[in-house]
Amino acid sequence: MQKENRTPQPVRWGEKRFYSLDYYLKQTYGHKLYKIALDAGMTCPTRDGTLGTRGCIFCSAKGSGDFAADRSLSVTEQLSQGKEIIRNKFHADGYIAYFQAFTNTYAPVERLRQVFTEAINAPDVEILSIATRPDCLGPEVLELLQELSQIKPVWVELGLQTIHPDSAAFIRRGYELSVFLEAVENLRRIGISVIVHVILGLPGETFDQMLETVQYLNTLDIQGIKLQLLHILEGTDLADYYREHPFPVMTMDEYLALLGDCISHLKPDIVIHRLTGDGPSKLLIEPQWTTRKRDTLNRLNAYLKTQNIWQGRSYTNGTTTYTV
Repeated sequence: MQKENRTPQPVRWGEKRFYSLDYYLKQTYGHKLYKIALDAGMTCPTRDGTLGTRGCIFCSAKGSGDFAADRSLSVTEQLSQGKEIIRNKFHADGYIAYFQAFTNTYAPVERLRQVFTEAINAPDVEILSIATRPDCLGPEVLELLQELSQIKPVWVELGLQTIHPDSAAFIRRGYELSVFLEAVENLRRIGISVIVHVILGLPGETFDQMLETVQYLNTLDIQGIKLQLLHILEGTDLADYYREHPFPVMTMDEYLALLGDCISHLKPDIVIHRLTGDGPSKLLIEPQWTTRKRDTLNRLNAYLKTQNIWQGRSYTNGTTTYTV
């Protein structure tokens, strides 16, 4: 990234045309970190009767933790198992302990302290990442997160999905946009990095509406984003809705064009943690092309190179203006 008075050039973060998580980790920690998905046995207010009993409409029976470890194991055992799987494929120098399944701050603070401390103090774990809802971040939880961040970096991943009220009601999100905004402000006040989950392709949303969600996030102090194409999974209420009311599902070409637009509208200092997402092949109904993840990413990189989406773009961060 170059200052405004220099000749505009396309941004290149390594070989890619976007600020990828891999690039950020290598620049910050000196090596790649591998994520180990954990299941701490939590539930969710949209499942336990507080806000509902069936969860978000797209959520699988495992609470979006289909690739997480067995919740019957301790955190230490899950980490050990995850490390073994990764080491069989790659040379790993460090790990991110990722509490993925369900809502991972939705438990008594004593329980949260136990599982988070066990993870953050584990050998080779360099980052603690916690997926949760913005309405499950009370004062005691925030105090605990601040305490943990003095040990190692802590990330909190918030499931926003969309800024549009009709879509939020359709997916049964269960909180207002103002709740999300307050959570971001509270987390940043205590120095916690915030990663936001966005779903692209929600029924009824136009491409412009999806871009509006991305542009709204540009106005906030967030550090990362996960762009997730809507997956229709067997066993979800979304699957039942899709069978009764079929709606258009994006093709790969449509999704690549949308991603290009999203990336070009995103502030270049926001790290992109995800571009497609994964759905278990045994459960995936649509889009079937997403099972070819490597092909999708290769085609995206090729698409971005042909579009030069960043060339000449200006971006202001506080009092400093950059041309990228």
